[in-house]
Amino acid sequence: MKRREFIDRGLKAGILTGAALSAGGYGKLLANGAGLPVDLVALRGGSPEAMFDQGIAALGGMTQFVKKGQKVVVKPNIGWNKAPEFGANTNPLLVKRIIEQCFTAGAKEVYVFDHTCHEWTKCYSNSGIEKAAKDAGAKVVPGNNESYYQSVDVAGGKKLKSTKVHELLMEADVFINVPTLKHHSSTHVSLGMKNLMGVVWDRGYYHKNDLNQCIADFLLYRKPDLNVIDAYNAMTQNGPVGVSIDDVVQLQAQIISTDIVAADAASVKFLNRNPEDIGHIKAAYEMGLGNMNLDELNIRRIKL
Repeated sequence: MKRREFIDRGLKAGILTGAALSAGGYGKLLANGAGLPVDLVALRGGSPEAMFDQGIAALGGMTQFVKKGQKVVVKPNIGWNKAPEFGANTNPLLVKRIIEQCFTAGAKEVYVFDHTCHEWTKCYSNSGIEKAAKDAGAKVVPGNNESYYQSVDVAGGKKLKSTKVHELLMEADVFINVPTLKHHSSTHVSLGMKNLMGVVWDRGYYHKNDLNQCIADFLLYRKPDLNVIDAYNAMTQNGPVGVSIDDVVQLQAQIISTDIVAADAASVKFLNRNPEDIGHIKAAYEMGLGNMNLDELNIRRIKL
């Protein structure tokens, strides 16, 4: 799919349409009434760092989420032994900027990890995320051994009653979820909710016991405090790992929200999907875990 066609679909879906803010213009609210809290920020046309800077400012700044002395976990998608331009993993420049903002806000420690699908050292290195995170001052830790995971109950889960979660997530004061936007062969899309499979040990259980429901159930244990959907290089087909660079469109977009269901619901529009057609988004919405009805959200749209 050509970049222009892909962007046009996103525009028609309404995620990036409406009046837009120019760079630096935070004063004007763009959707659903001035003075109301912003539920979601949709950005396009800038670098990953510039979009995040403006997006987090629209939500009140990183100090709304990270306080002095807190321990933060930043969870990108680092699951695949692929370079950044292939869109299989989160853009390392975005990860670096989020970490920098956390420290500026007063974080004591910032940790980055993923339970990868390919061999973890290659994923960490070739994704560019290990170097970017360390350059920003974060501690990059592995997720490849069951000893790092602790058993937790998932109270109220329909299919996922318990699971093993990485110990860092259990210790973190703040949890920031930073997936990349891409197609997925099993769930149609891989976004914020799907990215949380990288904090558990036994992903096989999910696949054997209603994958979409398990993804939704996990939110009963812990929701991220902030969700940043990286749609800079979007994988439109052959996900989650991709076949070639032809699977990728450089969309130069980003979605930011505290509501993981809303963030995913907005992001699926870029892949020409509707939220109600994605099993885990619909399940989470029906469980009251977030809002997939975009017309009920106060969306700030920013064009750089």
